[in-house]
Amino acid sequence: MIPRATYRLQFHPGFTLDDARRIVPYLADLGVSHIYCSPLAEARSGSTHGYDVTDPARISACLGGEEALRALAGDLAACGMGLILDIVPNHMAASPENPWWADVLRHGKASDYARFFDIDWSRHDRRILLPVLGAPLEEALAAGDIAVYDTDGGPVLRLYGEQDYPLAPGTGGEGDCAAILAQQHYRLAWWRRGHDELNWRRFFSISELVGLRIEDEAVFDAVHSLPLRLYREGVIDGLRIDHIDGLTDPAAYLKTLRKRLEAAGRDDGPAWLVVEKILAADETLPADWPVDGTTGYDFMEEVSLLLHAPDAGDILGQDWSRLSGRPADFEHEERLARRQLLQWEFGSQFDACVDAVAALAQRTPATARHSRAAWGRAVEALLIAFPAYRTYGTGSSAPPEDARTRAEAARDLPALAPPGEAALGHAILGWLAGDGPAAEHAAEFVQRFQQLSAPIAAKAVEDTAFYRNGRLISRNDVGFAPARFSAPPDAFHEWQEARAAHWPRSMLTTATHDHKRGEDVRARLFAISEVAEEWTGLSTGWRQAWPQADRIDPGDLAMLLQAVVGAWPDEAAELPHYAERLRGYAVKILREAKLRSSWTAPDEAYEKIVTDAVEGLVSSEEASALRAEIGDFLESIRPAERVKRLAQLFLRLTCPGIPDTYQGTELADGSLVDPDNRRAVDFAVRQRIMKEAGDEKLGLLRDLLHLRARHPAAFEGGYQRISSEPDCLAFARGTGAQRLVMVTALRSKAGSPRDWVKGVIGSEAKSLIGPTLPCAIFAM
Repeated sequence: MIPRATYRLQFHPGFTLDDARRIVPYLADLGVSHIYCSPLAEARSGSTHGYDVTDPARISACLGGEEALRALAGDLAACGMGLILDIVPNHMAASPENPWWADVLRHGKASDYARFFDIDWSRHDRRILLPVLGAPLEEALAAGDIAVYDTDGGPVLRLYGEQDYPLAPGTGGEGDCAAILAQQHYRLAWWRRGHDELNWRRFFSISELVGLRIEDEAVFDAVHSLPLRLYREGVIDGLRIDHIDGLTDPAAYLKTLRKRLEAAGRDDGPAWLVVEKILAADETLPADWPVDGTTGYDFMEEVSLLLHAPDAGDILGQDWSRLSGRPADFEHEERLARRQLLQWEFGSQFDACVDAVAALAQRTPATARHSRAAWGRAVEALLIAFPAYRTYGTGSSAPPEDARTRAEAARDLPALAPPGEAALGHAILGWLAGDGPAAEHAAEFVQRFQQLSAPIAAKAVEDTAFYRNGRLISRNDVGFAPARFSAPPDAFHEWQEARAAHWPRSMLTTATHDHKRGEDVRARLFAISEVAEEWTGLSTGWRQAWPQADRIDPGDLAMLLQAVVGAWPDEAAELPHYAERLRGYAVKILREAKLRSSWTAPDEAYEKIVTDAVEGLVSSEEASALRAEIGDFLESIRPAERVKRLAQLFLRLTCPGIPDTYQGTELADGSLVDPDNRRAVDFAVRQRIMKEAGDEKLGLLRDLLHLRARHPAAFEGGYQRISSEPDCLAFARGTGAQRLVMVTALRSKAGSPRDWVKGVIGSEAKSLIGPTLPCAIFAM
């Protein structure tokens, strides 16, 4: 069953399946057709997100278990609604709480589950490296942080008095800890050695998450037994696939999954299947993937480009470069971060990739003459130049969509490869394409390269460079390409026409559990782009007036100021809580940037200077005049902010695709990066406001959701651009009697939407939504 509109809920011990049951009437009244659930499988104790799965075959007991899930599904069905489930086929928790992983730790390669995980058994004497110690092994032993304890289940290895690890059979008897450790199928290590010595694939650079070999049929069956059964029994209507780019062969995986879903024999239409996929600029999904589309980061990027002022990029870029001393050119930051992260956090995975290509090169004389080191430099150059998360070759073939990615990488190779070595990079690109010498043996290398390029892109771009480039931080979000600042309406039309033609059931979103800034924070920054000259002048003065600002790096201060102003609450009563939120945000952005602090080597003294300054700006008497100036500025841009906020919502609900509303964002979304964007939602407040018709954004959302329900043929139809006045956008959906014309302002604009598309709308036509809005829908 294809949803009409979804509503994303984040489940955790503080918000369970029973809690979701209580808001079903509200969501039905709002007008969504499906709840879109975060992962519900059993996860690590205390998990707040569910992506650290420990048992994919069971619904989490702390969320209520399968009984509660079925009760929720029943409540939804009674309202004509359904469920979409988020699943995690790429990785699991690398924790003894995970029974599969614990069995591998206990039995090593002889475990029935050894094949489940992506482990290189050729290294570390066929032992699994566990980088879980807070100090080198010798120091941890000397400090008594490692001990053997007898439990009801037998002897265990206990770390720091609380973390129990299994022991190999027959090894828990007499003897000192060092001797017992030497008999295990794993090797305890200082956490800092994980980046360089790990012999198993992890999720990005997170050693708490171990990669699955989902290409193995037994692994696929074990991981998908629960969601396939729930779909077959009508409990869920579709799936969201987490991090599809982590898998060995996404196309093969998706074809298997689609086939299994079709085998369920349901007669209410196909399962809705969307993938979490970061598309690079001008990248498209492979046409042979049997999915309905992506989870919507690409749409979020398209709306962002449309709503930024086209002339602001250069103004803001020059200001950023002047004040920070860093380049405005995002490509420079990206490539520097790629090189650094490859060296800092992916040493072991890089070495395995180079080993694979060097072994492949030995198979033919033309490639065997180059050293392993030379092949390593070629791999590094390509990973720095790679313009997308990954390609999708198998070693013997590659989809046609990969050609653009390979061509762009080839174009940039000469500038990154050492003199005379670009040819090695071209040879690698040939293997990625399924060509080249000894291509029949290229599968292992291609797999390793593609499973390395994706995490490098994620960690270097989204989790590093995004926090180093502050031209305007609304252009730095998941799935965005900050090198571009804006795009004209014609480009937006082309993107929607393509989606209508090829992926009409793709998800549309403007807020997620992974966004860096909430949709309305971005909307305010969109509005700031309209007054870029004014902003650069005012923000310069504000930074100078900011208490303690002289002790903070100018770039850090500028990026913080954008976030502070972007998320500034409308109500003064919220400021004390806002100060606490900003303290956490400030620490995170400093550590993600990895310039003056980091997660691995935090500079807590500098962090305190920054967080004290942030709190002082929000709450100190000394900064009261500055706060008043910020308030006056926000009041001056409020009309532009309103247009941007409502246009973003309007486009999400009217463009081709399935709109998703992230929990709580029916009211103003002033959230920042996680965990701030995963705070508890007060649904009672939202229900009251909806009943009272007391909020313009919530009212428009409800009206549009109900309009979609009343006019399904129009919203399932194509997309036709309509000529309009400057600073607005118009298009039609549906055909004949079902045709609807959509019009929205993109900037503050005089007149009514009817006047912006002269000759298209009759003088007597009335908008199907509120008459005072900067957007309208007309029935034709």
